[in-house]
Amino acid sequence: MKWVSIGGSWRKTNKQLEKDVRKTVRKFIGNKNGMISGGALGVDYIATDEALKLDPAAKRIKIFLPTTLEIYSKHYQEKAREGIITEKQAKDLATQLKRIRTNNSSSIIENNKNKIVNENTYAQRDSAIINLADEAISFHVNQSPATKGNIQKIREKGIPLKVFTYTIK
Repeated sequence: MKWVSIGGSWRKTNKQLEKDVRKTVRKFIGNKNGMISGGALGVDYIATDEALKLDPAAKRIKIFLPTTLEIYSKHYQEKAREGIITEKQAKDLATQLKRIRTNNSSSIIENNKNKIVNENTYAQRDSAIINLADEAISFHVNQSPATKGNIQKIREKGIPLKVFTYTIK
């Protein structure tokens, strides 16, 4: 089994991106491969949703978090209070991640050392994903600098990579 990392934008999505993410996940999960992602909104959330439809026991899903799930969920609740995301997004993400942990506790990889979610802990999470990946698929929206940086890290590691590029207003 190959582990395929999937990631990209959390800020902006559209119907075409969602269709492409779901189709891509169905293809590699259908080929008996596993998915690695970062447990964020947007691309990560959509990909994880599709993977769970195909693998409800989450045996071929690995979600890397920058902190514990509890700290991570509180971080998203705070982002909802700040108006950066909606309360529904924060709740849906926490529910999805808790479902995975309930179905297969080894599918959620928590970083117990980090006590906050910030740029540094996200970078640590992204590096852990890249280090485990056999292949990578990126959904790059609006030339996002974070996604661009991860694409560069993947290329430097020599991992086979497919990039989908979108401009979303």
